[in-house]
Amino acid sequence: MKNLLPGIWQWSWFSEEKQLDFNGLFLTVGEHKILIDPPPMTGDASSVILRNSPVDYIIVTNRDHAREAVRCQGEFRCQLHVPAADAAQMDLKPTKTFKDGELLAGGIWAIQLKDQKSPGESALFIPQGKGVLIVGDALIGKPSGSVSMLPDEKYVDVTKAREGLRRLLKYNFDSLLVGDGVSILTGAKLAVERLFQPSS
Repeated sequence: MKNLLPGIWQWSWFSEEKQLDFNGLFLTVGEHKILIDPPPMTGDASSVILRNSPVDYIIVTNRDHAREAVRCQGEFRCQLHVPAADAAQMDLKPTKTFKDGELLAGGIWAIQLKDQKSPGESALFIPQGKGVLIVGDALIGKPSGSVSMLPDEKYVDVTKAREGLRRLLKYNFDSLLVGDGVSILTGAKLAVERLFQPSS
């Protein structure tokens, strides 16, 4: 369990299949304690979360990042929030669904991204400090220090998917916390901008 930024911890579970870390976040924002996209829990993650409990909310960014959300909801007896556009394709019962532009608990803004792998793919924006952007499958932190998209076959139209991601550049953020791969704690907006530069 790493303390990445003030009030933000991350734990990781290595996926042999994807050869990537699957990351979960634990946020303490004001009076709110929030889990985001929780993968299987490590012992030290569990102890940090229990020490800082109660957990109030779990937020899931897309249909494929439900991961351990149902188990965590049962364990921590908290609310579960998922994107409205993905809810019907998820095997869980959310307390609430959210849409684009909605202000979630802890002052977190929901940003629904068009033409991604799933219709509800959402980023989460926290305006505190220099700005923190949290993504599920919209961007992968690979290789370390840069970002990439999912393999082309994951999208109906990869060109439209890339254009859909441009919306992220409207936000001021210095840190990008990814659900898969390696998060970028400073200079992250530049890393995202590089994704749209023509390859030489």
